[in-house]
Amino acid sequence: MKQSLRFFLVLLICALCAAANLYAAQTLTKVVMTSGSFSERDAVNYVAQDQGFFRRYGLDLTFVIVRNGPVGMAALASGETQLHSGSATGAVLGSAAEGMDLVFVAGIINKLIGNIMASPKIKTPADLKGKTIAVTSASGGSWMFTTLALEYWGLDAKRDGITFRILGDESVRSQALANDTVAATHLGYTFSAPLISKGFTNLGDLAKLPIPFQSTGTLTTRRYMNASPKSLRTCCEAWSIHCTSSPNRKTNRQC
Repeated sequence: MKQSLRFFLVLLICALCAAANLYAAQTLTKVVMTSGSFSERDAVNYVAQDQGFFRRYGLDLTFVIVRNGPVGMAALASGETQLHSGSATGAVLGSAAEGMDLVFVAGIINKLIGNIMASPKIKTPADLKGKTIAVTSASGGSWMFTTLALEYWGLDAKRDGITFRILGDESVRSQALANDTVAATHLGYTFSAPLISKGFTNLGDLAKLPIPFQSTGTLTTRRYMNASPKSLRTCCEAWSIHCTSSPNRKTNRQC
């Protein structure tokens, strides 16, 4: 009799655990978030996802890298995705100007970051005159960051004969610079480091330049914001956990 009772209790506990797990899985809200940049700027999203911060707040968030910002804007406008990680770039501003109900709901990095890396033959920003600079797209983050840096240095692409060449993400652009296919490009710190060690010129760390800019943030549509305010709030809570639990939180000014 006692053995039968123990067996029944074990079965009951297993059934309750299975039901609890099933209920937890069913109550997770699915959210798809895109980014047009494969760089350390989106590290906060990867860490929050890998550490289960989103699930802790009831979100099953899938983070998807797309080719560029315009693709992310198209997915957001169609309703295929709910969030996009991006900056105040031409793609974002252009979409808003054309009537898309975009809104920033969080600022992850509130300044320009990254380096303007150049060939060893380029010593100063003025040497970029008449040269070719690689970018991801004609209106994306690398183009915007580079354009703002050129403006700060008193350069104008049209006036100074500077050509923008669309090549793709940082891995492609860093290789193009290493092969002397282009004269310069904007790169994050991860891709900059190997080039700096090989003698390539770092024309400037944008984070140290006094250029105001809303860099990486989270965008959505007002339609989704009004329909799912709780999901947006929990996303922000997940990001804030990552920032406040970082070992370098005292010096981390990106969050």
